[in-house]
Amino acid sequence: MKIARRTFIRTAATAGLAGLLDSSFTGVLAAEPGNLAASLFESPDPAVLKLVEEVYQKCILGKIFPAEPPLRHNWIGPGGGYRGQWIWDTMFVVDLLSLLPGKQEIIRGVFQNYWDFQMRWNKEMPAYAHDMVPCMIEPGKKDWLKYPAYSQIAILAWGVERVYQRNRDQELVRQCLQPLERFHEWYWRERDVTGCGLVAVGAYSGDIQHARFETFDFECNMDGLKLTPHPTRKGDQEGAWYGDLCVPGNTAYLILGEQCLMRLALIMGDKEMAARRKARIDKAVEAMRQHMWDEQAGLFLTVNRDTMDKVPGGTIGSWIPLTAGVPTPAMAKRMADTLQTSGWHTPLPVPTVDRNDKRWNSGSFWRGDVWPATNYQIASGLAAYGHQQLAADIADKTVANAIKNGISERYDSVSGQKLGVEYLGMTCTVITMMIDGLCRKHQLRINSGSPTNSSSAPIR
Repeated sequence: MKIARRTFIRTAATAGLAGLLDSSFTGVLAAEPGNLAASLFESPDPAVLKLVEEVYQKCILGKIFPAEPPLRHNWIGPGGGYRGQWIWDTMFVVDLLSLLPGKQEIIRGVFQNYWDFQMRWNKEMPAYAHDMVPCMIEPGKKDWLKYPAYSQIAILAWGVERVYQRNRDQELVRQCLQPLERFHEWYWRERDVTGCGLVAVGAYSGDIQHARFETFDFECNMDGLKLTPHPTRKGDQEGAWYGDLCVPGNTAYLILGEQCLMRLALIMGDKEMAARRKARIDKAVEAMRQHMWDEQAGLFLTVNRDTMDKVPGGTIGSWIPLTAGVPTPAMAKRMADTLQTSGWHTPLPVPTVDRNDKRWNSGSFWRGDVWPATNYQIASGLAAYGHQQLAADIADKTVANAIKNGISERYDSVSGQKLGVEYLGMTCTVITMMIDGLCRKHQLRINSGSPTNSSSAPIR
């Protein structure tokens, strides 16, 4: 069958992009119809290429804004009227942005926004809080020391490695290596406060919901969360900032980030850093297997920080360990079997809580809905463990639903109807699933003759 090709950037006026982007995007936006898509992507399915067009216009290029104090460089917003550069959302966008030629400087600037904040924060905060990167950096924010006084999942190193795998920008790796390690050390110091190898959530504001914002905001496993003072550190300025629940999602993301940072360190010839990261990885993986794994439930569960008692009930964070390579092969097989039970095998998988949980609702925010970004990461983990068919089932259903119902933040796990913010940036992962070779029905690949420096092989 002849490969169908379409342009996904038609004109600088499309979707109002011209007012949002600086002149460095002129080459992309002014491309003649058909030229850019033909040089980047191939698919036998016109519906797939139409989806690519929409995603690149509205979830990637349409989310890039010019520098605005205190952000000194281009920044990426999530969409839906939210002003600011988040951690989680942004990494999925820069991953696909790096496939476009000539975008190295823009991506370096996006990351530098995080490191600039890190330096501003360190000048104002006590040493124990140094090197945090916040959940989001908001232009014009005057009380940034108070809000957001919390972070987000540690996926920045994953983003850097993904960009490097796409465009081989070694300067980006050099720029990010040291501040990334400092961020990871902040995470271990301030979120693994007992030194057990498992991380909790927290917030220097002392607001319990702010602590939940560090992960999947309204996960059922955090209904009983409490914030406590630091268990060992004392002082007049200390507060009840530290969550008493260690969550599998955040611990797994930090392990994933450490694995990426270790490989990046080796790329730059820093064997000592790689060894430091390897020690963190080994301890945390062992801790997750020992304390969070539940054979009966067939997944990883949240545990109490001080007692290691498990919190019953699986949530979306229970599956992220697959992405980080935490389970043994036997554990991964048990998880794959669990995903195919009635509690998790909804018409549109994967729901954010077990359907048998009384709190489950097919459209509730992190309590039964479906997010493409988590589906992408779960499918990636399953494929890495050899469960390609199950991974493809999840990925293909996610892509098919986006084609049918439109691009949105999240979806109803039964009806598939779109929910939340239309064209949320990180929903670009419906494209990443295909490029990474996770789908079987929906085919998309990078053209081997593409002007970008990336490889056409899927990234695993």
